[in-house]
Amino acid sequence: MEEKKFDLNSIIGFVLIFGILVYMMYANQPTPEELAEQERAKQEQVEAEKQAQNQKETAVTTAEDYSVANAQDSTQFVALQNKLGAFAYSASLPSAKSNETEVKTEVLDLKFSNKGGYLSEVKLKKFVDFDSIPIYLIKDGNTDFNINFGTTDSRILNTQDLYFEPTVTKNGENTVVSMKLKVSANQFLEYRYEIQPNDYMVDFTIRSQGLSNVINSSQPINLDWQLQTYRHDKSISYENRYTRLTYQYEGGKIDKLSPTGEDEETEVDVSWLSYRQHFFSSILTSKVPLKSVQFNSTDLVENEEVDTVFTKAYQTRFALEANAGELNQELGFYFGPTDNKVLQKYDIGLEDSIPFGWGIFGWINRYVFVPLFAFLASFLPYGVAIIVMTILIKFLLSFVQYKQFLSQAKLKVLKPELDAIREKHKNNKMKAQQETMALQNKAGASPLSGCLPALIQLPVFYALFQFFPSAFDLRQKSFLWADDLSSYDIVANLPFTIPWYGDHVSLFPILASIAIFFYMKMTTGQQMASQPTQEGMPDMAKLMKYMIYISPLMMLFFFNNYASGLSLYYFISNVISIGIMLVIKNYILDEDKIHAQIQINKKKPKKQSKFQKKMADMMEQAELQKQAQEKRKK
Repeated sequence: MEEKKFDLNSIIGFVLIFGILVYMMYANQPTPEELAEQERAKQEQVEAEKQAQNQKETAVTTAEDYSVANAQDSTQFVALQNKLGAFAYSASLPSAKSNETEVKTEVLDLKFSNKGGYLSEVKLKKFVDFDSIPIYLIKDGNTDFNINFGTTDSRILNTQDLYFEPTVTKNGENTVVSMKLKVSANQFLEYRYEIQPNDYMVDFTIRSQGLSNVINSSQPINLDWQLQTYRHDKSISYENRYTRLTYQYEGGKIDKLSPTGEDEETEVDVSWLSYRQHFFSSILTSKVPLKSVQFNSTDLVENEEVDTVFTKAYQTRFALEANAGELNQELGFYFGPTDNKVLQKYDIGLEDSIPFGWGIFGWINRYVFVPLFAFLASFLPYGVAIIVMTILIKFLLSFVQYKQFLSQAKLKVLKPELDAIREKHKNNKMKAQQETMALQNKAGASPLSGCLPALIQLPVFYALFQFFPSAFDLRQKSFLWADDLSSYDIVANLPFTIPWYGDHVSLFPILASIAIFFYMKMTTGQQMASQPTQEGMPDMAKLMKYMIYISPLMMLFFFNNYASGLSLYYFISNVISIGIMLVIKNYILDEDKIHAQIQINKKKPKKQSKFQKKMADMMEQAELQKQAQEKRKK
């Protein structure tokens, strides 16, 4: 048997291998950075395992909550369907809340209500009222805008009770507010408002999409717009007098409801309607005339001495026409000043809503006084512009005043001869009247010649009476002690109210009344001296004497609550009239020359007019009848 021996080479090999392994382990041991990274990875793994466990638990909880919430929503949705039918969809959207969408421009601040989809607030940014409070045409629920319609499942719904979904987009520089009353994602009734920058007009379209099988178009689809107008002026009675519902119909006709009490009307082919609040208006326009519209206006001012919030309540109702079961009505809203130059820009006759007067009075205002005053006010203070315009008008009408005074002067010169005729025929009044008319006719001094020039002035005076209360440019413009030429001026407040006068004292009406008194004293005194007393006729001299005092007193009471600009006009007008009359009397007319001319006229053959001849024949027949009666009595 072979004996085993110790193998030195094997031992050396194992030692070397062991050394190599020790070296490799030493050389490959991790650095501190690698150890830290390993620790971080270990921690991330632990956190990941915890998060996975939490997500699993959360998923279970969410599933349970969803099941409960879904069950509740389903119950509510069924209830909404029972109440609203297809429109339950709109009530289930997140927009089914009483929120508002706000849009601001340079001139308007607008708010649109989700509930009802209508304009819930309109503020005019450039104007304030008499108490420096911003002008709101719509605010705090003073308006209702509603479409009443039937559905194919026999329901009657009102848009003011339903929720619209708002979206705001841009169309170039314009802002578009879309309020959609939805039946589904692609089926809806839409109110589309397009607001232009720096513009008081808002384009408004009512249209539907995919509702031909939802809305019952065989039943009337009625739009109802109601508005209570806020008080904005200092004088309630003055503002209320010029707060009226006005409308255009049948291709250009203009009409309005009564400013007092309650009034209603139905008109056809209506192009626009204006809820005028004196100097501000809320106007609804239609590109296609509305076939039939019902209007209603109610005066809310029961006592003008009691402060009030609203002046009028307006209501308008008309039917929307469906085409193939769908709606597409193009309308427009104007919210802004009742200003002639602003309303004219829209070129649809909105300026006719301004109460400049009817017929020739409105014509004079629109084509004479409005452009004349606008020109003067472009470089003069407004009070000075009124004075300059008054001077121009008075001088243009000075020939009329000259004719009046000339007629009075002729009658004054003839008075001795007329008195002689009456004395000569004091027992025959008819004969005296015949000879009086004959003498006046020959002399060219008929009393009517003084009346006709006065009639010429009436259209001008009435036009100006309508112009000043309607002139928007005068609003809140000051002059001397008047802080607002469109309202009354105040120099003293009274601790009590005088019926028909008010609780304050205005100075311009006092000055105007004084000027009217002296003017009437001069002109009426001249007429009293020249007019003979007619038998069987009222004593005109006595009546004129009373009028000298009654007219200024009426002026004082009536104009105390009127626009101070109008009182300023009458004051300046009468002062100028007095001056013109003094110039005519002292420097133009000579009574001696007038008398000499009358004598020449008397010698000339005078042809009677048809009217004069007819009057003379009637008087002659009456005289013959009287003589015949006297003979029968004898």
